[in-house]
Amino acid sequence: MKRVHNFAAGPAALPLEVLLKAQAELPDFNGIGMSVMEISHRSKDFKEVAEGAESLLRDLMGIPDNYRVLFLQGGASLQFDMIPMNLMSRTKRAYYINSGNFAKKAAKEARLFGEVIEPASSEDCNYSHLPLISDDMFSEDADYLHFTYNNTIYGTEFRGIPVKTDLPVVSDMTSCILSEPVDVSGYGLIYAGAQKNIAPAGLTVVIVRDDLIGLNPSLPSMLDYAVHAKNDSMYNTPTTFAIYMAKLVFEWLKEQGGVEGIHRINLEKADMLYSYIDSSSLFHGIVDNKADRSIMSVTFTTGDKDLDERFSKEAEENGLTNLKGHRIAGGMRASIYNAVTLEDCKALVDFMKEFERKN
Repeated sequence: MKRVHNFAAGPAALPLEVLLKAQAELPDFNGIGMSVMEISHRSKDFKEVAEGAESLLRDLMGIPDNYRVLFLQGGASLQFDMIPMNLMSRTKRAYYINSGNFAKKAAKEARLFGEVIEPASSEDCNYSHLPLISDDMFSEDADYLHFTYNNTIYGTEFRGIPVKTDLPVVSDMTSCILSEPVDVSGYGLIYAGAQKNIAPAGLTVVIVRDDLIGLNPSLPSMLDYAVHAKNDSMYNTPTTFAIYMAKLVFEWLKEQGGVEGIHRINLEKADMLYSYIDSSSLFHGIVDNKADRSIMSVTFTTGDKDLDERFSKEAEENGLTNLKGHRIAGGMRASIYNAVTLEDCKALVDFMKEFERKN
């Protein structure tokens, strides 16, 4: 078996232990003579999988009882529409902080359903830092405040909710969920595509407070949180294999010491990479404010487009894959999600040192 050092932004690396367990159980899950992909989503065996996955996630994140956990489809991008459709019910107005490409896309979709107020943006500097935010920017009444916790393309990350507000706070945590402790009770709704820190692509996790469900009685069934909550995420056939894989990942995460344990490892991985980048005479970080740096998405460059291309190519040849930066931001990007190991990051730093010596 050949395994590379996978720094993909998503679909991303999964823990090897999880892959091996899934491999062993694939032809015969739980002694039933079928794979988990072949059984009914309404069967006893699969209900135990789904309920187990939800229970583990609640425990890992400390999700209060007055929140529903929904296993949906359509990725975070569908949530860009479902959120305003479900939550823009009173003022038909919401705040959207423009901190990156996906934050901008979320706001664009929300404008189809109501007024979007953009209190702060860092688009004018190509999102090289987080927007400057103050509480007085949010004086107008609105249905909710939306922000993208980790900006995957540019490598910036908020440190919790960026403003004090009584508004329901909605956050896209696709690329950072379960990477660090989060006080769920401070949020009205958290959503995340699973393909970075949870499971294969296809599954979307939505954690929504009870009082934000059922605000709009005129929605199509598949776009209504109330319908999915009433049917325990089984209104239609769910992504059964992805939910099964999520359960295995949650079990693995518990073995790492839970979110607190993996957070310590994530900080060590990020410090290893940023410390070298800051000491390098060849590489430098793309995020100009060090306090805004993401611990999941490390972006860097040599400042020379051709040299960046050569770096990504030679890294791939040496088993360090998916380091080319997003086409919008350029440079390089190491996505160091939970399943990326300290050994992976050490291998990357060693290669960067050798590349710098040669160039």
